[in-house]
Amino acid sequence: MSFDDPTDIARRAIACLDLTSLNAGDDDKTIEALCRRAVTPSGPVAAVCVWARFVPLCRKRLAGTGVKICTVVNFPDGFEDVEAVRDEILPAIADGADEIDVVLPYTALLTGRPEAAKAVLDMARLMTGKNTLKVILETGRLITSAAIRDAAELAVEAGADFLKTSTGKVAVSATLEAAHVLLDVAAAADRPVGVKVAGGVRTTEQAAAYLRLADSINGRADPTNFRFGASGLLDALLATVDGGEASESATTY
Repeated sequence: MSFDDPTDIARRAIACLDLTSLNAGDDDKTIEALCRRAVTPSGPVAAVCVWARFVPLCRKRLAGTGVKICTVVNFPDGFEDVEAVRDEILPAIADGADEIDVVLPYTALLTGRPEAAKAVLDMARLMTGKNTLKVILETGRLITSAAIRDAAELAVEAGADFLKTSTGKVAVSATLEAAHVLLDVAAAADRPVGVKVAGGVRTTEQAAAYLRLADSINGRADPTNFRFGASGLLDALLATVDGGEASESATTY
């Protein structure tokens, strides 16, 4: 793919997109609309990411499309209650979730208690089983490259399939600098580990910058090793494919 062709970039980014709705007011109508948007004229997105109560609805609406169903646990604060994490994951998997996004208890890391953070990740890995486990690091709270690297390495040690930058619920979400650290850690792992960039990616140009970075470190990025966590990005990508422009007002996470 040439990075000189915005249409090619947009189509590739659509295939790597976790189309997301994690708003307090979400209802069946909201999620049904999300599912309709997930299968675009330029192909399906990689996954939809919704609250756990909507997993059965998504499973029904997206049957046969190839779109994965993702939900979040201990979101967005990254609480440390291991049993509560277990109790969120088990019904989600039973209802048909393909992927679980768990928040690393970053406060535990920042206060010198890595064992508490790892206990949550170990439980999440155990309960998720063979399904995909993405660990949200909340890089905007970890701040430094060293802290982000430590968190990413802890997540890989605990069995993460993907390292994810952010919840999108704090002031600083995804940055190219944080993504670079996560991609480096993923590349150094002794097994395949992907990276998910979430929060603040709203334009085709921004998506292209992340795809270029991912390609340079891990080879060609595709949905198996690279994702965008976003809602508003899809409109921009589809507008690029159509040769137009999209509003940047929609929310990402």
